[in-house]
Amino acid sequence: MQIYDYKVVKINAEVVNGKVVFDATGPLALAAKPVVDRINKVFQEEKPISVTDDEIIFSTWIPPIPGPVFSRMIHSQINFSLFKKRTPDQFSIGVTPRCPNKCIHCGAADMMQPNNEMTFEQITGAISQALDMGTYLVTLDGGEPMLRKDLPEIVAAIDKERTTVSMFTSGFRLNEERAKALADAGLNSVKISFDSADPEVHDKFRGRKGAFDDAINAVKNAKAAGIMTDMYLTISPYNIDNIEELYALATDLGMDEMSMTGIIAVGNWKSHEDEVITRVDAKRLEEFHKRINSTPGGPRVSALPYLLGPDMFGCFAGSRWMHVASTGDVLPCPYTPLSFGNVKDEPLAEIWENIGKFPAYKKQSMVCLMRDKDFRSKYIHTIPEDAQLPYYVGPKNKEKDAEKEKVKS
Repeated sequence: MQIYDYKVVKINAEVVNGKVVFDATGPLALAAKPVVDRINKVFQEEKPISVTDDEIIFSTWIPPIPGPVFSRMIHSQINFSLFKKRTPDQFSIGVTPRCPNKCIHCGAADMMQPNNEMTFEQITGAISQALDMGTYLVTLDGGEPMLRKDLPEIVAAIDKERTTVSMFTSGFRLNEERAKALADAGLNSVKISFDSADPEVHDKFRGRKGAFDDAINAVKNAKAAGIMTDMYLTISPYNIDNIEELYALATDLGMDEMSMTGIIAVGNWKSHEDEVITRVDAKRLEEFHKRINSTPGGPRVSALPYLLGPDMFGCFAGSRWMHVASTGDVLPCPYTPLSFGNVKDEPLAEIWENIGKFPAYKKQSMVCLMRDKDFRSKYIHTIPEDAQLPYYVGPKNKEKDAEKEKVKS
């Protein structure tokens, strides 16, 4: 089947023994080969979530195949690899700063402003702008998104011909009724946070008694409503030895996927720079990813430190990922407390261009910049201690600084 047709390159796909195989034809087929090879490496070596005669669901992070949204993904991959065009493939947005949890590792804790929540129009307007820029995966974030009463209306307002829609949640208030409403609105998947397979330990991480039960019930309710479920893990030195237990739990619950990201020294964890995952830990996650995904049955695994690392697709922040905080501030990713503008005041495309002009984001980094000592020393450690986060570093700051210098002189 042909899934992408451009003037100079066409991408075709066929299913062979339950696996999708891609190939490129056309004048620029040779130039497109590296990106096709990388995609094939993932699709041929790893198990998908499901395969039917009509559709392949590979991951909650990838649009269904075939379909218009998957074609947008391929278009973006080709544009980035061949023409160096930056597109916010993944667009996450904080729909509320409110949250019932007090997670000890919350990366956004010091960016939350309780009385500064975007309106329905501001949220859907920002998402619409992102889709115009080429986004194919929209993820609703928080705080806790379930605290917004109009959440189903937000999901319903998003154009499903251009993007899939996912949501991060702790599982709080994701009851049967709300799950059905979100499914009817077109929510594709939920990424439900788990920190431990032990209820007491999980609740301690979340800072709220009953958080584990909420997460378990959320999985069951989402599945019953037809929403795909992804067990989302923040891996730290304190739970990396428990990933087998967590995978067993995900399997018992019939979940579709288990995604793992490494903890970052930001937010409530910012003073713990020596308590993050090491290269040895990242290698363990990679090996777990490969072992599970080469074994039939059970949820697939997405180890993000591997997939977004130097051997695969590199860091997406500022080059293929854009995050809008619940204040409207635009960040390269949810873990980088640097604002380049606010969607309440400026067009999203202009802010995206500002990110691309910033020295650290002119070229895609193959490693997570928030784990890079030089980046942190230059841009994170220099943020004033009394500054409101996210800290504004956009071009208007230079104009304001220049005005201050004129006044002084």
